[in-house]
Amino acid sequence: MTVSSPTRPTREIRKDLPADLSASIAVFLIALPLSLGIALATGAPLQAGLVAAAVGGIVAGRLGGAPLQVSGPAAGLTVVTAELIQRYGWRTTCAITVLAGACQLGLAALRTARSALMVSPAIVHGLLAGIGVTIALAQLHIVLGGNPQSSSIDNVLGLPAQLADLHPAALGVSTLTLAVLLAWPWLPGRAGRALRKAPAALAAVAAATAAASLSGLALPRVDLPSWRSHALPELPTGPVLGILAAVLTIALVGSVQSLLSAVATDKLIASERRTDNRPPRADLNRELWGQGAANIVSGALGGLPVAGVAVRSVANVKSGAVSRRSTMLHGLWVVLAAGLLVPVLDLIPLAALAALVMAVGVQMVSITHMRTVTRHREIVVYGTTIVAVVLGGVLEGVAIGIAVAVALALHRLARTRITAEREDNGVHRVWARGQLTFLAVPRLSRVLNQIPHDAHAVIELDGSFMDHAAYETLHDWQESHLAHGGTLEVTGRAGSSARLPGTTSADEFDEFDESGEPDTFEKVAGPTGPGASDAGGPGGASHHADRSRRGAHQCCRPWTPWQNHCDHRPAGTRTVTAAAAAKAAAASTEATAEPEPAAEQAASPAPRGRGAGQLANGISAFQRDTAPHVRDELARLAREGQRPSQLFLTCADSRLVTSMITASGPGDLFTVRNVGNLVPLPGAESTDDSVAAAIEYAVDVLKVDSITVCGHSGCGAMQALLSSAPGTPMTPLRRWLKHGLPSLERMASRHHAWARISGRLPADAVEQLCLTNVVQQLEHLRAHESVARRLAEGTLELHGMYFHVGEAQAYLLSEGEDFFDCRVFDSVGQHA
Repeated sequence: MTVSSPTRPTREIRKDLPADLSASIAVFLIALPLSLGIALATGAPLQAGLVAAAVGGIVAGRLGGAPLQVSGPAAGLTVVTAELIQRYGWRTTCAITVLAGACQLGLAALRTARSALMVSPAIVHGLLAGIGVTIALAQLHIVLGGNPQSSSIDNVLGLPAQLADLHPAALGVSTLTLAVLLAWPWLPGRAGRALRKAPAALAAVAAATAAASLSGLALPRVDLPSWRSHALPELPTGPVLGILAAVLTIALVGSVQSLLSAVATDKLIASERRTDNRPPRADLNRELWGQGAANIVSGALGGLPVAGVAVRSVANVKSGAVSRRSTMLHGLWVVLAAGLLVPVLDLIPLAALAALVMAVGVQMVSITHMRTVTRHREIVVYGTTIVAVVLGGVLEGVAIGIAVAVALALHRLARTRITAEREDNGVHRVWARGQLTFLAVPRLSRVLNQIPHDAHAVIELDGSFMDHAAYETLHDWQESHLAHGGTLEVTGRAGSSARLPGTTSADEFDEFDESGEPDTFEKVAGPTGPGASDAGGPGGASHHADRSRRGAHQCCRPWTPWQNHCDHRPAGTRTVTAAAAAKAAAASTEATAEPEPAAEQAASPAPRGRGAGQLANGISAFQRDTAPHVRDELARLAREGQRPSQLFLTCADSRLVTSMITASGPGDLFTVRNVGNLVPLPGAESTDDSVAAAIEYAVDVLKVDSITVCGHSGCGAMQALLSSAPGTPMTPLRRWLKHGLPSLERMASRHHAWARISGRLPADAVEQLCLTNVVQQLEHLRAHESVARRLAEGTLELHGMYFHVGEAQAYLLSEGEDFFDCRVFDSVGQHA
């Protein structure tokens, strides 16, 4: 019987304790002035900020599900708390905090944490930005030496009078605080690097306090009364609905902020550390439980509401914290400071704290968030939420933001552009952009009825949904148009012909069933495989036999000659050769093919090997079904030569079909494939000149306009890089994979922007390396002389792409970096 050693956890604790101790001190030095400043901004007793910081560190740090997240008084709850204090008083607000914590426990018990993340990011960012504006406007009055008003509008209207009655001492201290806060991260030289180890917030408040004390300025300062007179909660009094709304507001706003902060902290950890040096990923339901318990304790002890705070969490991670002990220790240091450093804290000018909190409020209006919501066309939701929060309050702002987001979504769903024009050759072309619903039927009917009965019409449908009303309108017009001698062609996006297998022009719209859902489209001008043949054409019997074997599973019809896609046949028939299946289908109308009799098999020629048979069947399907449609285009390309617009460098993985995921055809892409989509650096050891030659040929001879490096999920080359051990014998594959080592180093480095997919964390270390490898190979491309020259001339573009095989989703590398210095891959939708 083997007994595990009980000393192992003790050794780990001793090993990690120095890192956690150092990180806890760094977080404490940030949290101390911010806690006092947030308490000042809410109008609560200043001790309440210290209580919330201590409880957030100890209780939420111990019980929460995000080990490195730091909780405490949050700027995002400042406006809500200030309103509650003005309306109900401080002691009732403490009771509301307790009830909000109980509400969070209930939400955690129902496991609704993930649901809180369903709110549109534009609304969340707009909410935080609106709170930031409200905080900045209120604290500006204290910075100028006055007192804030009860609302943002009053604060704006009162600014002229406040500017006319400046208090030079308060303004000077505030200006010094802001100057140190902004300049601290940019201190130059060796001395600057040493000083920057102290948090900027602490340095700014310390400098302002020292200047005010040494100069003897008469200013309002922190006044921490005796803890014996500290106010505790009392039972809520007031309208029940008002109290309930306040409880829900504190619970929901605090929960959303905490969960978003936990997700952001996870992303930061993934970028900063190797897989073997990361704490467990955040358990959001447990984190919600920890936040609820912390709010109950904080409210019961007379503290502010508690929430996860991104700024302190980032400092915790970057300071090298290893476990939740760093968060708990920071709470312990706050307790000691509240008991031992009261004389020092009483020297801090209120104007310095106000300037610090005002800077935090301004930072909550993030330029990065504005760019993100603009890119996703949600700037209207973002801006509306900000204005509503500033003018009406948090609850009203969120409600208006949700209403605008829903209205915008409905507008996009219902918006359909239908245009028509008559071309010089007499063809009438109609474009339908967007979803075809009953709302578009009047415009669609009006445009279609303007087409002469005997004309040739081309209908281009660029949408993913058609409801029953639109289907009936199109179908009825189609029958009428064809009955009067007209002709009709239906195309999908970019002009590719779309039809159901076996149909003719007389039933082009039959690819839509009566529920309005489109059936499978096939692109006649592209590599459609056997699915494009008509029943009566050559090979039709074989085609229908194949369809009958596979039933309704038509997703992979173009590749059925390979018998490697969606094979839903009974197990007993899977060994039948393609030749036998075709012969049986020609002789019988039964749904499944039967094995040939032994005598017939003996008389038939020996079958090809499985690989050769699949290849022959695939080629046969191409010659029969696809070649007739592309022969003219290929003949033109043969005469004129290739003129691709793009060099597409991707992995040799068999699941990556470049023409399918890019909807490209002959002559569009100059494609280079290798194991791991690697671009060897010029002059590197074991350089493969074939890749460099292809780059030179594409850039200098073919004059491509852009180069795309495309990685993919589950890349075997990246898995091999991660699992490679020192001393492994060199093989051709190992020598080739050495060109991927810079990607591995980049992922482990703290000096490079890390890569992630927009909206989620990498699934594992392999996906993180796959994403990082795309970014690194783009850097390798820039080192090639021909590429560098064209980039300098401005005639070449480089793009990064990632294809998730399991999701059938492509992602493009966006420009620039996000808030956490990440290189972000954005998903490409149907209407990109």
